[in-house]
Amino acid sequence: MARPRKFEEGRAVEAAMRAFWADGYEATSTQTLCEVTGLGRSSIYNTFRSKHDLFEKALTRYMDSRTANIIEVLEDGTRPVRERLRTILEWAVRPDADDPAGCLVVNTMVEMAPRDEATAERLERDLRRRLAALTAAIEEGMRAGEIDAGKDARTLAHFVVTTVSGMRVAARGGADERTLAAIADTAMDAI
Repeated sequence: MARPRKFEEGRAVEAAMRAFWADGYEATSTQTLCEVTGLGRSSIYNTFRSKHDLFEKALTRYMDSRTANIIEVLEDGTRPVRERLRTILEWAVRPDADDPAGCLVVNTMVEMAPRDEATAERLERDLRRRLAALTAAIEEGMRAGEIDAGKDARTLAHFVVTTVSGMRVAARGGADERTLAAIADTAMDAI
């Protein structure tokens, strides 16, 4: 009996996401996608229409999952705000061992956003969600006296996003855990 298409599609999108994350859009060939998904070329095109369509689904899966995790941590009112922010930074210091180095969003921002308007818009929507959650958490920290209320919450939110992005790029470039931890410590001192 054949597996339901939805199961196969979800597994294929996950595998493709990891391939695009590791190597980028242009460097991930259709042959590589066939190998990692276990699907034949015709199955990929019948299911996803194009490499770009599969990439969009993979990017959406990545953003939905990662952004949901960030928002969940930031909205956890049982923990101090500074501890929540530290958790976000720590994810960049010690990512899951199975994850490729770097960040699919950051990689895509550099590789595709300048020439792919739809992808750029998708990235911008995701950024707005993360910034809104970070700004709300930082404002909460300001009200609680954890964060200097004289600072601008939105600017600090941008700072956290930029710091995490930079840490992901540094990790992809070979920065070790000690270096990344020092960056996280410096960021926490600035918040």
